[in-house]
Amino acid sequence: MAETAAQSVTAVQSVPAAATETALTAAGGEAAPYGSDFLQLDAAEAPAGGKSDWLAARLRQAVADGRLPVGSRLPPTRVLAAELRVSRGVVMEAYRRLTEDGHVEGRRRGGTVVVAAPFASTARSASPAPLASPVQAIERATAARVGSALPRRPEPAAPLPAELPDPAGLFAGSPSPDVFDALRVAPARVDFTPGRPDLAAFPRAAWLHAERAVLVELSAGDLGYGDPRGAPLLREAVAGWLARSRGVRVTPAEVLVVAGTAQALTLLHPVLRADGIDSVAVEDPGSLGTRQHLVNGGLGTPPVPVDEDGVRVDALRATGARAVLLTPAHQFPTGVVTSGERRRELLRWAEREGGLIVEDDYDAEHRYDRPPVPALRALLAGSGLADRVCYMGSVSKLLAPALRTGWVVPPPRYRDALVDAKRFTDLGNAVLPQLVLARLMVSGELERHLRMLRGRHRRRRDAMVRAIASHLPGAVTHGAAAGLHLTVTYPQDVPDTALAAAALRLGVKCQPLSWHRQLPGPPGLVLGYAGTPSDTITAGVATLATALHALS
Repeated sequence: MAETAAQSVTAVQSVPAAATETALTAAGGEAAPYGSDFLQLDAAEAPAGGKSDWLAARLRQAVADGRLPVGSRLPPTRVLAAELRVSRGVVMEAYRRLTEDGHVEGRRRGGTVVVAAPFASTARSASPAPLASPVQAIERATAARVGSALPRRPEPAAPLPAELPDPAGLFAGSPSPDVFDALRVAPARVDFTPGRPDLAAFPRAAWLHAERAVLVELSAGDLGYGDPRGAPLLREAVAGWLARSRGVRVTPAEVLVVAGTAQALTLLHPVLRADGIDSVAVEDPGSLGTRQHLVNGGLGTPPVPVDEDGVRVDALRATGARAVLLTPAHQFPTGVVTSGERRRELLRWAEREGGLIVEDDYDAEHRYDRPPVPALRALLAGSGLADRVCYMGSVSKLLAPALRTGWVVPPPRYRDALVDAKRFTDLGNAVLPQLVLARLMVSGELERHLRMLRGRHRRRRDAMVRAIASHLPGAVTHGAAAGLHLTVTYPQDVPDTALAAAALRLGVKCQPLSWHRQLPGPPGLVLGYAGTPSDTITAGVATLATALHALS
């Protein structure tokens, strides 16, 4: 396989003079030095003490220029080490660095496979429409700022499909219900979409192993319709997961499996209205997507300001709302952790005024520089207030949104109504993925995956913080201690929607902070970093800086 790969790239790879001299020496009768047909690698080119750096750079460049396309397999470490006459540790270290960058992934018997191209190659796959000359000038300036990390944009082979959004139109006016769908399909070299986990890190091998084990043990009867509340094995596994990782002590009977938090909110709409609740207060700033789901269900969404301690309970009381939706462990998008005193105030509000707290625990497992924060629901043990909190969680930020698997621990008074709503919506989630996820939770594989993600996310978070400090002096970062995104506010008098539109024209996708506001506030951007390699993060932030300077 390595020989075939080398033959396919020989025609497009220039041969350095040193290699020519080596070949001539070999033809003259002396023994040729060891090297690899794979990418024409020659360890003699590596500097002393820097073989791993050299090999990682050569492999990264091969992925960037298309010689190693996504899906191609790297040689086994033993084989490549023998061909290069280096220790196996040199090759393993180079592969490890590419794995941390998100470019390759080890798949056990499947070998090490290329799963993502670095920033410099993504322009090959995108075919953006020709830009107007002002934007071309900005792009040239960006390339100069990042040391030519931003490649020259190729001429498109064909015009873009008509359905792809125009950046100016996408960020103009109030965001429409389909704005996230439109932004998702917009072409970009760098994707800073918040809430997007590292999809390249999905534990494929562990999932396949668990799936095979489930299929071996599965009876014919298990292939019939499942329990609309969720597979008993998954509800038991979720109860254990919540107790271990979030401090929430519940029985499996209290857990309802749903198709993510989005469905949980949709199921809640009629249940809340039947209880006389016609509005749900929301944090401000707070998730636009969550607010859109509530509005779609016919519920009002009065905004409640968030400060450094979390949602302001005095402002919540002033709204008169009987329910509030919160992200207390890692507020979206500011990253604030609701303080202990503020949590007690919330519980007093719920107890005295009969209020309902809908707790969205969306990414609390991802933390780096602070101790774990228990869920608000965890504070209710023995308090008699279990009827005052509806807890929601999912694996969308932990594994992948495509699994469409989450859970709700509803107040007892809503449980039967929510089960009925789930039953008549879809008869319950697909059973096979539930059983696979249950096995990953029970086996400890999910915890191992989370530990790996924390290290990778911390490095990418650090890369984004450094890039912001370097390229956006004066900007302030928020929420760096945990989560999958940063919120950045800046002092320039530039609308964040205009900045997001300019950035998208240059190939960088992000969300303006104003999308997530109902009340006035400073401009800013919400930047996800979890699914983006560190080198791409640096180049993308530099592009944002150039766009901001051009608009200032």
